[in-house]
Amino acid sequence: MTVRSRLVVLVAATAVSLSFPVASSAQEPPSTSAGPTRELVSLLEKRLDSGMAFLAAKLPNGGAHQYVGALYLQAVPQLLVVIAQFEPPVLMDERLAKRDYREAYTDLNSASKVGTRHFFEDLKVDGMMPRRDGSEPFDMYTGLDGKRLQFDGDARKQQLTEEQYRAAFVAADALYAKAVQALLAEAKK
Repeated sequence: MTVRSRLVVLVAATAVSLSFPVASSAQEPPSTSAGPTRELVSLLEKRLDSGMAFLAAKLPNGGAHQYVGALYLQAVPQLLVVIAQFEPPVLMDERLAKRDYREAYTDLNSASKVGTRHFFEDLKVDGMMPRRDGSEPFDMYTGLDGKRLQFDGDARKQQLTEEQYRAAFVAADALYAKAVQALLAEAKK
């Protein structure tokens, strides 16, 4: 076989291999929060007041004085969820006992202990998703450090590698699923 014929075979083999999809370990991670979020939203739909519904709960196994609050906006639609520590916990416990979820959410979002707040923006109320389709809205997560991650599928824009982006999504989605589960338990009471 001549060098030229080897080159032709190599080019043809490369073209064929590129035309078939390849399964890789970098596949999009599944959302663990999607199912519980759909269930939560269906319960929040029954609690609407002026197109909004609030809910809050103590976060089980969440550490000292950790709570979760949610605001569901039907018209947009979006689900905003905050996890934070609240001091003194007796005040938040009173709000939860009275089912004063609006005030609980407001306090967690604004008056919670600095450096303890996680904030999720589920812009299609379908759970955290790792990327958007076309020009549709994408989910966002703001961590303890105040850094906002946009799950739009563009890791480089956020100065992350694909592996870092995937790990950040998996961690945020797991925490969001835990928050949604706590809210679901409260909504079913």
